[in-house]
Amino acid sequence: MNQMQQVRRTLTKAFLMVVAITSAVFASSGQSASEVSPQARKPNIIFILADDLGYGDLGCYGQTKIKTANIDKLASEGMRFTSFYAGSTVCAPSRCSLMTGLHSGHGTIRGNSTQGLGPQDLTVAEVLKRAGYHTGLVGKWGLGEEGSSGVPGKKGFDEFVGYLNQTHAHDHYTDHLLRFDSKTAYEGSVNFPENEGGKKGLYIPDLFTKSALNFVRINKPDQFNQYRPFFLYLAYITPHANNEEGRRSGNGMQVPGDEPYSKESWPQVEKNKAAMITRMDADIGKLMAKLKELKIDDDTVVFFASDNGPHKEGGADPKFFDSAGPLRGIKRDLYEGGIRVPGIVRWPMAIKPGQVNDAPWAFWDFLPTDAEIAAAKVPEQIDGISLLPTLLGKSQTNQHAFLYWEFHERGFQQAARMGDWKAVRPQADQPLELYNLKADLGEKTNVAEKNPEIISKFESYFKTARAESARWPIKKVK
Repeated sequence: MNQMQQVRRTLTKAFLMVVAITSAVFASSGQSASEVSPQARKPNIIFILADDLGYGDLGCYGQTKIKTANIDKLASEGMRFTSFYAGSTVCAPSRCSLMTGLHSGHGTIRGNSTQGLGPQDLTVAEVLKRAGYHTGLVGKWGLGEEGSSGVPGKKGFDEFVGYLNQTHAHDHYTDHLLRFDSKTAYEGSVNFPENEGGKKGLYIPDLFTKSALNFVRINKPDQFNQYRPFFLYLAYITPHANNEEGRRSGNGMQVPGDEPYSKESWPQVEKNKAAMITRMDADIGKLMAKLKELKIDDDTVVFFASDNGPHKEGGADPKFFDSAGPLRGIKRDLYEGGIRVPGIVRWPMAIKPGQVNDAPWAFWDFLPTDAEIAAAKVPEQIDGISLLPTLLGKSQTNQHAFLYWEFHERGFQQAARMGDWKAVRPQADQPLELYNLKADLGEKTNVAEKNPEIISKFESYFKTARAESARWPIKKVK
């Protein structure tokens, strides 16, 4: 009996009344109630991704100025990870890792570019779709341009509305988005006249929230769709800056209003950043309320994370709110502040509330975890491992020996974590730096010279951690 079956068995009594009602409904339609028994149903899965949200930007991770009551509640009702890592320190490779279960030494996309996923890249959406899930993506994709093999419709998503291109996603008031619907075979643009000519009539993150609410309402598992579960990937663009607007005006933090921070004596750009985060928090609260209204919140697994550390773009200063918390570095760094991010999982039916876990996990673990939750076959030759045992409060016997990252902007950088040890190679031709995260979370003291045996282990690992890539070669800074 696998872990999911054990969880279902323990909840059988709680669902006896539902079974009785379901039996009556399907007896009249000629269907067997066993086909839709609660024990056999797979949970819905939602992954909410923030964009450039720092480890220290949430109340549940130590933030004292920005209000994030709904995300804090999400953490208190589930499991909060304190050593959770993004796939990279910038957008595209991080999302590639999340979708494919591969770290940045093996992924097709290892840096921000217009390169898309290839036909060989199996995504979590494809895995879940094969397992009977209806799949939807709302928000920023960034893993395939129009006409490429990497568009959402070719990567397992039944529905999509949002941005394909990362630069397009800088504009929180764009006058068009891309739309795909497998039911109608529609694939094209959706235009917003209220934003044409520089007007700001529709704030796109608000539209994403409305789309997400509609998606879960329409796709709620019930007797009419054979209790088909859904997977929703909700990829907000908050609090990413509009870099172009930032260069033009000095304030690229786009938001309809700076409430509830209007009266604060902060720089306007910081008011806007805080308002963006709090607005997203309120939207997540709306989504959680909708799940409860639909009576599906207990059996919906909700993940929340950010794609990388806090940015210094659009006029915002990550030091103002201590957005990286106690960590060194920000977006585009492979120090902890660039890659360690908030990580929260809520699943009332299976996860005990109020848990805090410090085990190191990373984006590439999402695919195998979801596959096991969905009772689907875990793809071979991926870097991730399932954290389902940890979520269920069981012994996690399968653990990472190392976590690995590489970054291709500003030369070539590498980093890896082994237990409490963290190694960083600032450039291809430079020696490794070594930090003991347990004693030195802020990575202030390089102890490489005092630990040659640990350095030797990292050096050996770095030689085998990555696959050579013609598109992403090792570059030395001249």
